[in-house]
Amino acid sequence: MSLRLDLLATATQRGPFVRLVVVGVKGSAPREVGAEMLVWPDQTQGTIGGGTLEFAAIAEARTLSRPQIKRFALGPDMGQCCGGAVRLAFEPITAQTLAGIDGPAFARPFRSADQMPLAIRKAMAEARRGALTGPVVHDNWLIEPIAPPPEPLWIWGAGHVGRALVDVIAPLPDWALSWADTGPERFPEQRPPGVTPLIAQNPADLVTLAPPHARHLIVTFSHALDLELCHRLLGRGFAGCGLIGSQTKWSRFRRRLAELGHSPAQISRIACPIGDPALGKAPQAIAISVAAALLRERNARAGTAAPTEGLTG
Repeated sequence: MSLRLDLLATATQRGPFVRLVVVGVKGSAPREVGAEMLVWPDQTQGTIGGGTLEFAAIAEARTLSRPQIKRFALGPDMGQCCGGAVRLAFEPITAQTLAGIDGPAFARPFRSADQMPLAIRKAMAEARRGALTGPVVHDNWLIEPIAPPPEPLWIWGAGHVGRALVDVIAPLPDWALSWADTGPERFPEQRPPGVTPLIAQNPADLVTLAPPHARHLIVTFSHALDLELCHRLLGRGFAGCGLIGSQTKWSRFRRRLAELGHSPAQISRIACPIGDPALGKAPQAIAISVAAALLRERNARAGTAAPTEGLTG
């Protein structure tokens, strides 16, 4: 996992906080290296796995006077059955902290240090090549790659499936959501933070605002609008596009899109139907399976599984 400067900058609007990040695991542990949470005096955001470890870490963060890296043995120290060990970095964050971060990675000491260790310098070189995939800790230095901006994901339609998609995907840090429909009454009164609503009498007119590298999920109330969105998005370009519907609907759409001048290769880039039918057709089931597919695709593009680090070194 990488350091998300945009999310941290938004978090500083609530005031200074302590960031907890898992920098090492050994054996069975609640979360992977790179998992993080933010702790304010009166609230938290994110999770490092819950349970006794998280409770103790929050208490530690709220008494923190300086950055530190601390090891927790889950069996002996926490009385937990998993029996592994976790190494956590505790780091106070302010807007000024973030303003000083630049480059492909952020390396800093967690205690007084005269010189950056060789292992951290090597990790910085990996970051410049784009090969650093997660945090590395050595001799009380921590380095993390800086995450690229979140990928744009457009959801067309604010009905039952659109709302379920937003509820499931919005908490994930990897996508910036734009949500389009015909009027404000189509949207719920409360939306998850970071979701941008877009309104147009004909939402297809909004296609020109979408960057060509965006991903799209088409789940509107109208088959005619769905078809027009497919047509315009094929002309606009996209990184990925999914359409809700049956095989019969998609068969008709393929024929209509071909009549509109799109080649079979172009049309085949649209995935229809979306969701795993084995999980059911309920909006939440569709949303969960679509989110899982997005996560699998993202991990495949990254070419790595979740990073792991030892507790020594």
